[in-house]
Amino acid sequence: MIRPALLLRVAGLLSAGLFAGARLAAGEVMVFAAASLSDALRELAAVEQKATGDTVRLNLGASSTLARQIEAGAPADLFFSADEAKMDDLARAGLIDPATRRSLLSNTLVIAVAADSRLQFRSAADLARTAVRRIAIAEPESVPAGIYAREYLRQAGLWEPLAGKFVPTENVRAALAVVESGDVDAGIVYRTDALISKKVRIAWEVPSADGPHISYPVAVVKGGGNPAGARRFLARLLSPEGRAVFAKYGFRAAP
Repeated sequence: MIRPALLLRVAGLLSAGLFAGARLAAGEVMVFAAASLSDALRELAAVEQKATGDTVRLNLGASSTLARQIEAGAPADLFFSADEAKMDDLARAGLIDPATRRSLLSNTLVIAVAADSRLQFRSAADLARTAVRRIAIAEPESVPAGIYAREYLRQAGLWEPLAGKFVPTENVRAALAVVESGDVDAGIVYRTDALISKKVRIAWEVPSADGPHISYPVAVVKGGGNPAGARRFLARLLSPEGRAVFAKYGFRAAP
């Protein structure tokens, strides 16, 4: 007859062995993601590390810059873009696993002003007023937030009239920072970015029916150092828990 004390000892050794095995299987997951996802991904990265032992490293910036880095051979396991075009570029280059690609989130554009600003907006056309001299915007030739803003303003017939007011920035978080500093009168950023800052307020939001189709796709990068870890983290992003975190930061589910 096996003594209870011996059974407890064996069970403890098995549990310790399974835990150690899980930790040995864990590793670093390198995630290249749009700057606007910063806060939500930091929270989910902490959850992932606690649950699996994987350390999620975030390389955050303009999706265009991140895509170029991946094309140049940067060690990425997962790419989370703020637009479909940058993901399409990597897909054409054969650099992502197409079976893992998902369009996960959506967003809207807003006009943000400093929290103490007296400016009021009834529409985007109010950006043309003389009181609005400088407008922060993410770089409109390559950065998704800037491209979306340019697309919307062109459709509204405002791009050319406002051209002399724009202050291009490296990415959307940089545009938000310029608004926070008071160096510009207004900025065009994502709603999610404006919501996380206590130094700005949303002066006007582009109606969903009028705004550009904003889509955030995510996919596993081919040739990454930890494909298993990338798939685990992708599963967390797609899970109800992950979606709830994104919703908390103001993101909407992709149509």
